[in-house]
Amino acid sequence: MFTGLVEETGEILKVEEGPFLKVRIGAKEVLSDLKVGDSVAVDGVCLTAVAVDGEGFWVELAQETLRRTAPTWRVGHRPNLERALKVGDRLGGHFVTGHVDGVAELVEVREAPGAKDYFFRAPQGLRRHIAEKGSVALNGVSLTVAGLFPEGFWVTLIPHTLAVTNLGALRVGEGANLEVDLIARYLERLMKGAE
Repeated sequence: MFTGLVEETGEILKVEEGPFLKVRIGAKEVLSDLKVGDSVAVDGVCLTAVAVDGEGFWVELAQETLRRTAPTWRVGHRPNLERALKVGDRLGGHFVTGHVDGVAELVEVREAPGAKDYFFRAPQGLRRHIAEKGSVALNGVSLTVAGLFPEGFWVTLIPHTLAVTNLGALRVGEGANLEVDLIARYLERLMKGAE
């Protein structure tokens, strides 16, 4: 479980193909107490550290993960990183599981007073889970939905968020890993009844 409050942006240093995609990520802050077996949100994707050293860590990605996430698993990409919550930690964002639902496409950026509005097209099957003033995670960043439009939603990003996450580097046409609100997901399942 995560909060969606990014601790740092790392850097993908190496990618190795195989049955699982192996990715080496350079980091500083998250390494302070990271050990093999720990969970790390990498651009919002809950991954297991399979090797850790003084300069970075390795993760492995299954095909299901690759299918549901933005195609950013390449050398040089700077992913948002967050270690898993510990009991007693403050919950400053919202409950983020790191189970990415799909990719939201950035379709427009507009200047707003002191901030920027980012408009995202959401996959059709996920739109019903997104509510105005509700929560979403984009590349692992906990955000409040500012408004809705027929094909998606927009969020307002303040200068701090743009400076300490990789969302400011997104360009129109690129995708961000989208996790819809956990409560909305379970509520829909309960409303459908057990099958």
